[in-house]
Amino acid sequence: MKVLYCTSEALPFAATGGLGDVAGSLPQALRRRLIGCRVVMPLYEDIPQELRDQMHFVTSLSVPVAWRRQYCGVFEARAGGVIYYLIDNQYYFKRPGLYGHYDDAERFAFLSRAALEMLPVIDFKPDIIHSNDWQTAMVPAYFRLFYANNPWYQGIKTVTTIHNIQYQGKYGLELVRDVLGIPDSASQLLEYDGCVNMLKGGIECANWVTTVSPTYAQEILDPWFAYGLEGILGSRAWKLSGILNGIDNVHYDPENDSTLAAPYSAADPSGKAENKRALQEQLGLAQEADTPLIGMVTRLVAQKGLDLVKDSLERILAETNAQFVLLGSGDYEYESFFREMQERYPGRVCAYIGFAPEVSRKVYAGSDIFLMPSKSEPCGLSQMIALRYGAIPVVRETGGLKDSIQDSGDGEGNGFTFQTYDSGDMLYAVYRALEGYAQKEGWAILVQRAMECDNSWGKSANEYIRLYRELLKN
Repeated sequence: MKVLYCTSEALPFAATGGLGDVAGSLPQALRRRLIGCRVVMPLYEDIPQELRDQMHFVTSLSVPVAWRRQYCGVFEARAGGVIYYLIDNQYYFKRPGLYGHYDDAERFAFLSRAALEMLPVIDFKPDIIHSNDWQTAMVPAYFRLFYANNPWYQGIKTVTTIHNIQYQGKYGLELVRDVLGIPDSASQLLEYDGCVNMLKGGIECANWVTTVSPTYAQEILDPWFAYGLEGILGSRAWKLSGILNGIDNVHYDPENDSTLAAPYSAADPSGKAENKRALQEQLGLAQEADTPLIGMVTRLVAQKGLDLVKDSLERILAETNAQFVLLGSGDYEYESFFREMQERYPGRVCAYIGFAPEVSRKVYAGSDIFLMPSKSEPCGLSQMIALRYGAIPVVRETGGLKDSIQDSGDGEGNGFTFQTYDSGDMLYAVYRALEGYAQKEGWAILVQRAMECDNSWGKSANEYIRLYRELLKN
């Protein structure tokens, strides 16, 4: 089986968030299972020169963009055993940053069309074309309109994955013909709620639609989570499913993580105490081995449940001896709040505003409890990384948090959960975690159980392979 994975970002070349992690890991997991997965993405200016030096030019072609044609260069690179095709067009991609440009609709329409046009030129015919988020959601739309009846493309099935439904690629209706090149007779494929909606086009035209967790697949049928797309999703629910993302267990491995003060593992967790001490020292917290340390690594936006933290943190600090460390950046309101808390509680609170990957590893390794009270969370990777590093998650039951964290109240779970988006419910879950921490013998068993959880990409890859095979049967 051969798969073309279409994405706007992928590690190690260029990434801004979870999609880049997924596109860098899932194709490798598929390859290890003998699936011929190749990736196509833009050749951004931001890609480091050392990675550019490893690429080689494959071919060039002319790609239709509405009424005109644009140059497309195809460069090839390899990473983790996977072939990557990087689409070159300096007008579209020789700019700083991946997103946020005035003509993003045209840039990613070009990428989507180029991904399809290049296939016969490079002589690679996939069985499955898998697109991701709105930036490549036009791939299944273009495929249905312009390629499905071409003999060379016959038999190919399309899948599109929604990583975060909040971002849909919404633009004015004037783009349909002049920018996207969609004939008036087919404009209804993209039109939704009075505008062009590129993600809607992908949902409409793909043979199957996935999201990044089973719970999120159900949640986005509800208007609270769907950001206006509940209508189209409800009518296409028969081809919607959720597959939980994973993490790279080699990349996230406390036994071999060179950024840590000491290695440790589920079999020998003794080194975690040294990582806690080192984190406390680095961040100016009191070096108290038996004091519970609550950590957060997050974007500082409302979606991440920070209103609940604002309502509750002072009470936690007043009623318990817990320490608190936050790593992240975002909205000024939240940055200011956490800075103020650090000033008011020196030695107990650290607000590390910004993001440094090596510091995030140290927070995971040094924390006893990891707080993630998200309002919504399509999948979430932080809770899985926390498990891997033995930091017990406290999460709200939403999206992938619900699918990956089970409450330990019955003695069998791997964390502590709460249901309602309410600061009182979150407080209760945090206090249960702190009570659990005080029971040292039971806590050690919980940490071991957490570290032994299998959230590797292997499980997710197997589910995608089953989905691909089912599509090819029909």
